[in-house]
Amino acid sequence: MNEKERLKELAQLFLKLGIIGFGGPAVHLAMMQNEVVVKRKWLDEQHFLDLLGATYLIPGPNSTEMAIHIGHERAGVKGLIVAGLCFILPAVILTGFFAWLYKEYGQLPEIQPFLYGIKPAIIAIILGAIFPLAKKSWKTIQLGIIGAVVLLLSLLHYNEIALLFGAGFLSLFWFSIKNRNSLKSNWIPLSLLPVSKTTLAAASNWNLFLIFFKIGAILYGSGYVLFAFLDAELVAKGLLSRTELIDAIAVGQFTPGPVFSSVTFVGYQINGISGALVATVAVFLPSFIFVALLNPLVKKLRNSTSFSVFLDAVNVASVAIIISICIQMGRDTISDWHTILIAFVSILIAFNYKKVNSAFIVIGGAFLGYLLTFI
Repeated sequence: MNEKERLKELAQLFLKLGIIGFGGPAVHLAMMQNEVVVKRKWLDEQHFLDLLGATYLIPGPNSTEMAIHIGHERAGVKGLIVAGLCFILPAVILTGFFAWLYKEYGQLPEIQPFLYGIKPAIIAIILGAIFPLAKKSWKTIQLGIIGAVVLLLSLLHYNEIALLFGAGFLSLFWFSIKNRNSLKSNWIPLSLLPVSKTTLAAASNWNLFLIFFKIGAILYGSGYVLFAFLDAELVAKGLLSRTELIDAIAVGQFTPGPVFSSVTFVGYQINGISGALVATVAVFLPSFIFVALLNPLVKKLRNSTSFSVFLDAVNVASVAIIISICIQMGRDTISDWHTILIAFVSILIAFNYKKVNSAFIVIGGAFLGYLLTFI
């Protein structure tokens, strides 16, 4: 099979996955495994697992990076670009459409009751997604202490990015005290982590590019951590309301494909079409760069003691920040018996029926919110 045919196959596969991929990264990865290992046999199981491990070692959205990895394995640099773009574009286009509808009609009475019910359902979905991550990440007393401290500081509105990296370096310092000689040759990978001090002083497209590129370049963990960063960088600076951020989460959950497509919605609310394009390109661009350039370092990073210690702490900090954001969202949205009921029902479904697609929880919350407006 020649390169052109391989690129066509990649385009068809990842457009399909981008269109039907409801449910978040775990669902996307399961679909990819079924398509490229079981059905098409492009990769064997072990190689797929190796690539999956690589996605967790670099910042960015895991399912998008996995798509990029598969494209690179199948058709080189061209395959990398085709697979990544085809997986992202359906969600971006659909999210952009919803962003336009929201901008034009989001405050009308006909639409608002649905958004009213979606918001508490979204909190339930995030809690359902973060619970297993919390159990997995808080695996030592040390990590539990770091997580508790990060949660407290996040509730006190300390910068989330500083908390993530502070947790990582604190864990390294803690580890180095107990193992003084084990980190001497293991600090190099950490020097590769990009840390930017850029702040968003105005809502220009250049500043939007900087902030979203920074987020895409340093974000570890679940895509839900994205919203913690957006809360700190946009809501706290008055460029986006928390209501708009929550609605962006709703749209990101309601649409298929990567959760990161929510930045299209956010960019549109700030600067229209140009803001949506700039935000989308900026947040996804680091994933393409990391997969293309850092692939040879994957094995070294995976075997690095310091990187493993750092990443464990970042993961537990990510969980703590997501819990903090959920608490703040709950304060803003769960304010009467209607929203309490919707949140309670949504939590029951999210925790007890794991196979239920999150899109159905969002839809159910929307219609329940609409129905309850008549009571």
